[in-house]
This record gives sequence, C-alpha cells and structure tokens, in this order.
Amino acid sequence: MRMANIVQLGFKELRGLARDPVLVVLILYAFSLSIYTASTAMPETLNNAAIAVVDEDQSPASSRILTAFYPPYFTVPKIISQHEMDRRMDAGLDTFALDIPPNFQRDLLGGKSPTIQLNVDATRMSQAFTGGGYVQSIVSSEVSEFLNRYRGAGELPVNLALRSRFNQELNKGWFGAITNVISSITMLSIILTGAALIREREHGTIEHLLVMPVTPNEIMISKIWSMGLVVLAASAMSLVFVVQGILKVPIEGSVALFLFGAALQLFATTCMGIFLATIAGSMPQFGLLLMMVLLPLQVLSGGVTPRESMPQIIQDIMLLAPNTHFVILAQAILFRGAGLGVVWPQLLALLVIGGVLFVVSLRQFRRFLQ
Repeated sequence: MRMANIVQLGFKELRGLARDPVLVVLILYAFSLSIYTASTAMPETLNNAAIAVVDEDQSPASSRILTAFYPPYFTVPKIISQHEMDRRMDAGLDTFALDIPPNFQRDLLGGKSPTIQLNVDATRMSQAFTGGGYVQSIVSSEVSEFLNRYRGAGELPVNLALRSRFNQELNKGWFGAITNVISSITMLSIILTGAALIREREHGTIEHLLVMPVTPNEIMISKIWSMGLVVLAASAMSLVFVVQGILKVPIEGSVALFLFGAALQLFATTCMGIFLATIAGSMPQFGLLLMMVLLPLQVLSGGVTPRESMPQIIQDIMLLAPNTHFVILAQAILFRGAGLGVVWPQLLALLVIGGVLFVVSLRQFRRFLQ
C-alpha cells in the first residue's frame, strides 16, 4: 500500500464531489440552514400559540379568563362570535378556540359545574399537545381565584431553590443546535462515502481503477479520508459560524477535543457507508438502506431522547453503534466542558468500533470489486 496512491485517489474523490452540485448543496444546507431552522423553528414549549375566545357570558368571571392568556405562551386572544369559530379553525387561523357559555358566572356562584368548550387544531401537534394542558391550568386557576375572592399562590411546605447548570436560560435552541450538528455528521459521512462508491460503479470508473496499480485498501482508505475530511471541515465551520456565531450557543469545552472525537466517529461511519454501498446495487437501493440504518442510529443513540428512558436491552444493543458513544462524548464536551479524563472511554469505544467496521467493510469491498 503506497501513501502517494491514497493521497492522489483522495484528491480524485474531492474533485468528483466538487463536480456534483447536488451533494455540495446538501453539505452546505445540512451544516447551515438545516441546523438553524431545526433549532429555532420547532419549540419544545408553547410559544405564541394562536387562540380565540367566544365570550357568550360577558361577565367578570369570563373577562378574567380572557385576560389570562398573554404572550409569550399565547398571542393576544381574538374575540370572535360563535359562528366564526369553526370557519377560523378550518382556515388555520387559530390553534385554540375557547367557548365560554352563557350564564357561566351565575352557574359558578350557584355551586354548579359549568362546561367550557375548548377546540384544538390537532394538526399543529407540538402546540396542541402542550397547549391543552396550559389552557386547562389557566382556566382552572382563574375560576378558583374568582370563587375564593382573592388572587394568591398556595403555600408550599418546601421551597425549592432552582439552579440551572450548563443552560441557565433554559434555551431550547442550544440543545437543538448541538444535536443537529451531531446528526448531520453521521448522515453526511454515510451518504458521501456511499454515493462516491455507487457513482463510480454507475459511471464505470471503478473498472478503470481495477486496471491501475492500486489495491482495494488504497481505494477504500482514500474514500474514507477524503469524505471524512469534507464532513469534518464542514462541521467545524458550522460549529464556529452557525452554532457559536449566529445562534449564540456557548461552547463549554474544547472544540479541538470534540473534532478529534468527530474524526473517530467519521472513521466508523464512513466505513459503514462503504459497507452499505457494496450491498446496494443502485442509488435508490442505497437510499432505502439509509432509512433503515439512519433512523435507529439517530433515535436510539440518545440524541433525541435520553438513553435512560429506553428499555435496558435497547441501551445495551446501542452500545455497539458508534453514534451512541459520539452523542455521549459530544454532549459531555460541548455542554458540560468535559476533558479527556472524562471522555476517553467513548474515544476508545469509537476507535474499536471503527476498527471492526473497517475490517468488515474492507472484506465486503474486496468481494464487491471481484
């Protein structure tokens, strides 16, 4: 195996990537606009939910409920009539529509239990799921304070002094930005290496390589270092300019240590991409394989939901995946400022998993070339 061949073949892969505008746009989008929109456009908490109120009672009690909805959780309530309620919901103007019936205050003071109708646009799933509980809590609180004739908070037997570490503002975008960088690194590394191999097979250039004085080891390693370098450079630029620059997410730990861990992750995932490409016969088949592999890697690795909330058998199985260790490593470094003394087990695990995947992928790649 000659280093000069590996370098020259790697440069060939970079030139081939530069001539593929679709993949270039995908890389730019995945590490810029995708990270920005994913971390800001889908809030985990209720944010400016559109609400309208049909006040058929026009009483002090209904007025208290009406004025209890305000930003940032809700927009200023729209006062509408009953015949407008369904039309506005059908048009998507309101996420919540509250209908306060006539004689609402009279029934409250008479000891009855009047019913308030709440219509929810469930197509806006994230807000509908959270907002229903918010509306119920607000209405119950206002009714209780109206009946008790005073507004005040109940005394708790214990006072909790809350101190938030690592994300003092409880900003949901901070977690989303880092998570999306991690996801993009895994996704792009598998796609680029797999697409590079399939592109050569479809264009017939793989036969040209076979008649040249190069070995399968050199061809495979050239694809690994070239595509890994592209993803590593893009992730570093994204971390500096998008995450830290535009989104203003503070990075607690060493960026260099994170990039070293990302390089080990790329070693494992690029090998995985080559393995999948040797199994797939064409680009559509490769896309189907990606769906089967990427979804479990992203969802079960701990990047979307904590690993502790998963069944123990799933946690044990996912220890075989490089993503699991990379998510633990990245969150420890970027969120909590962990050093090498904390994340060395994850670095070692990534190196071992990458080595195993390299051996398996190289064996499959040699069969692919025969």
